[in-house]
Amino acid sequence: MHEIDSIYIDGRFVTPHGTELFDLHNPATGTVTGRVRLADEEDAHAAIAAAKRTFPAFSRTAKAERIALLHRMGDAVAARRDELLEAVIEEYGAPASRAGFMVDHPVNAFRETAALLADYPFVRRMGTAEVRMEPLGVAGLITPWNSNAGFICGKLATAIAAGCTAVIKPSEMSARQTQIVTEALHAAGLPPGLVNIVTGRGDRVGAAISSHPDIAKISFTGSTATGKAILRAAADSLKRVTLELGGKSPTIILDDAELSRAIPLAVSAAFMNSGQACIAGTRLLAPRSRLAEIEALTKAAVEAVRAGDPRDPATSVGPMVSRTQWERVQRYIRIGVGEGAVLLTGGEGRPEGQPEFSGGWFVRPTLFTGVRNDMTIAREEIFGPVLSIIPYEDEEEAVAIANDTIYGLQAYVLAGDTARARRVADRIVAGRVLINSLAHDPKAPFGGFKQSGIGREYGSFGLDAFLEPKSLLGEGV
Repeated sequence: MHEIDSIYIDGRFVTPHGTELFDLHNPATGTVTGRVRLADEEDAHAAIAAAKRTFPAFSRTAKAERIALLHRMGDAVAARRDELLEAVIEEYGAPASRAGFMVDHPVNAFRETAALLADYPFVRRMGTAEVRMEPLGVAGLITPWNSNAGFICGKLATAIAAGCTAVIKPSEMSARQTQIVTEALHAAGLPPGLVNIVTGRGDRVGAAISSHPDIAKISFTGSTATGKAILRAAADSLKRVTLELGGKSPTIILDDAELSRAIPLAVSAAFMNSGQACIAGTRLLAPRSRLAEIEALTKAAVEAVRAGDPRDPATSVGPMVSRTQWERVQRYIRIGVGEGAVLLTGGEGRPEGQPEFSGGWFVRPTLFTGVRNDMTIAREEIFGPVLSIIPYEDEEEAVAIANDTIYGLQAYVLAGDTARARRVADRIVAGRVLINSLAHDPKAPFGGFKQSGIGREYGSFGLDAFLEPKSLLGEGV
């Protein structure tokens, strides 16, 4: 049993003022594996005060000093790779085939940000003015459970590169991963108060951070509903806010696509991170002229997806993170059937043939066809391995369906003619559009249009979001 009874404030591991105990589970078995004592509002206020005290000195550190610090932090997290890998598999249920990326990404975030910082121009000449990019202040970083260590380290690296201090509220469901990362960061020799980590509930710790007048910047990744609540709470003090929220990403297969290549990409886009991904391509837009062929090939591909033991290298879909999430996905599958979508494969219940995981929160990889874009399963984010095929008549209708959503985070275009795919991609309203690829580039901005969020992360756009421009004009400038 993992008993976690400390949080990290002002360079020390301290017992939370909060007294609530929260059970940690292994989602592959449903069994309790530990408990974490949760922080409360008083803990959040103490963390903010520590970060505020440290900010004046840290904001004036030289670029070289911050680059060295980022490398130390990356090295310290890398040194705990084996423990973090075990936690990602046991606590989150990440398949081993993906877990390696999930523990290497946090390390890379520090190193990539250090490289970005080396060339970032904090002082710029614009007309007769000197424009200086200055750190905003204390940053509140609120992170989700579907890539806990990655979000902590990615947001933190950017805040530190900018010269901000940080208060982090990670998901309570990822407490073991958080503890490992926190211990690693402490070992890196951080200045006290630079990084403060308070694990607690969103409606207590998250709300306290979002509304506190000494927080200058919020960076949040999570649901659209929670993002709206954070934005409202931040309004009174006009905090700078970056929100990376939900998605309902379209994958457009054009009629000239080579299906032997396109279908595996489409299924991988839908089921990445066990379907628990805001960028999952869960709406598969198929040309009606090739619908039967696409249905047959996609059905075969989905049935070949292995959902089960996350430690099995052949597994690509692990369990849902919690019983609540499992029940959510089951409800959406029932809604799809009830609204008249055609169930090609999968459906309610757990995958068969794995009695040792009968108590785990596994979902059968599910494929619907005959889906209209006004159906619930085409409108709402399910956050599980459920893919819907939506037919279209021509390219114009495909673009219209793709854009007919409240979201606009990511999209995929799969085609034989890449110039044609590029023309279609240019018309999609989304923060990122991937063409015949599932690529990621940390230098490219990431974020959404519409209700998928506000602002951007990664690269220079992400660093800009933690800085405020100040213009100097007149004599001596």
